[in-house]
Amino acid sequence: MTVRKIYTLGEPVLRRPAKKVSQFNKALQELVDDMVETMQSADGVGLAAPQIGISQRIIVVQLPEEYEHPLAGKLFALVNPEIVERSEEEAIENEGCLSIPNIIGPVKRALRVTVKGKDVRGRPTRVEADGFLARAFQHEIDHLDGILFIDRVESPELLRRVTPEGEVVPLEMPEELKA
Repeated sequence: MTVRKIYTLGEPVLRRPAKKVSQFNKALQELVDDMVETMQSADGVGLAAPQIGISQRIIVVQLPEEYEHPLAGKLFALVNPEIVERSEEEAIENEGCLSIPNIIGPVKRALRVTVKGKDVRGRPTRVEADGFLARAFQHEIDHLDGILFIDRVESPELLRRVTPEGEVVPLEMPEELKA
């Protein structure tokens, strides 16, 4: 397994819809293994293939074991995932992203989702997720469509910077974004 470079804001691959995966082989398994290694080494909760420069519809998600959720610690690797059901109930919570380091902002997401896709062997799989896990799936699937969490924040003024000490402070906006 290899830790891959995480692409950051400004890289075109992050803004393009990813391509569907049609081959389920050893190369796909190796890519997923690298994605898991990369996500874990960066202390992330999820990672989409475009975040490592691969324009394919693949995500990995894993809540930290210490998180209070029945599926905390369970690793999900989904190929060609899609949300097939979402609750009308929504919540606004701060999100961050490995591709936009040290920036957070409030995003409205469904509280529950059902996601279907395939596992790395091509077998159909379905996940019913709620709470933070549902948010993570929505965030990662957005990446596959070229959507970043900052696109879902109501206003750029709501974005915040997280300092190396963990303090959340206002983000100084470039003049061209203030208009």
